Amino acid sequence: MRWLITGGCGFIGTSLIRKLREEGGHGIRVLDNLSVGTRDDLASTCEFTEIGTDGLRDGPDDGECQLVVGDILDASLAMQAARGMDVVVHLAANTGVGPSVEDPRQDCVTNVLGTFNYLEAARHAGVRRFVFASSGAPVGECNPPIHEEMPAHPVSPYGASKLAGEGYCSAYFRSFGLATVCLRFGNVYGPGSGHKFSVVAKFIKQAMNGETLEVYGDGTQTRDFIYIDDLVQAIRLAAHKQGVGGEVFQIATNRETTINELTEALVDELHQAGVEGFSLVNVGERTGDVKRNFSDTSKARRKLGWECKYALHAGLKETVARFVSPPAVD
Repeated sequence: MRWLITGGCGFIGTSLIRKLREEGGHGIRVLDNLSVGTRDDLASTCEFTEIGTDGLRDGPDDGECQLVVGDILDASLAMQAARGMDVVVHLAANTGVGPSVEDPRQDCVTNVLGTFNYLEAARHAGVRRFVFASSGAPVGECNPPIHEEMPAHPVSPYGASKLAGEGYCSAYFRSFGLATVCLRFGNVYGPGSGHKFSVVAKFIKQAMNGETLEVYGDGTQTRDFIYIDDLVQAIRLAAHKQGVGGEVFQIATNRETTINELTEALVDELHQAGVEGFSLVNVGERTGDVKRNFSDTSKARRKLGWECKYALHAGLKETVARFVSPPAVD
């Protein structure tokens, strides 16, 4: 297939591309503004050709990876980038609760209009499948496990913007027949997440620098932590599984983990890897955070044929090892 991956230089994008390259037979086009991921991040995954708008007349050949540097808010570029694609995986977004609280307007513009631009582009280009990276944040404060039929009451602007994206995906499926699939990612972690500010990556980087690890509140808030390889498999299934157009899926582990439990397991892995000299402290609660969050993944298992394989300790061990001793790049 020919894949257009927005935000493809980031953590999830490069992990997906690595798996597609291993599989073979795919042409890949990456659209990224390089605000987080970089050319070097993409180069560590595969050889690529950077192209301008003139090069968008032809789709990528099998085995080829193209990079288009641009912003998802450029509607004209979106129309050109989507031509000839079989599937669009829309990963590019303003991510995280904190930034959305600090600048809700920017969060709205990027996440809502950016998603709209690529839905429109996919519709006009005749794309077969549109996979949207969502989150558990649209549901907001609730009694978990979260499932797809729960009413949405977002707590943060980030949750609201992702809910809007889900709504537009539903509308484009029902109005125009574009086979959209929304994946509500759990808290993803794993090797290659060095640019992320989520708790696992942030804590590992801070520990390696001998800094203080700050736990918000009393640490009893819960999340559902999913390893990157499991997440990538869900995206690949969502891109070609028949009969799932217009659906929303919770993609997580169906396990509730407190931040204290995560921190204890992570600190143990850090010590085993020889990382010392850091400290741990509790600080005030963060505005917009929900208290409990984990997912019921039975729908994904039933309709996508997907379930997670990695337990938390195994995923943390692999992640710490790759941060401490990254693989050599040729």
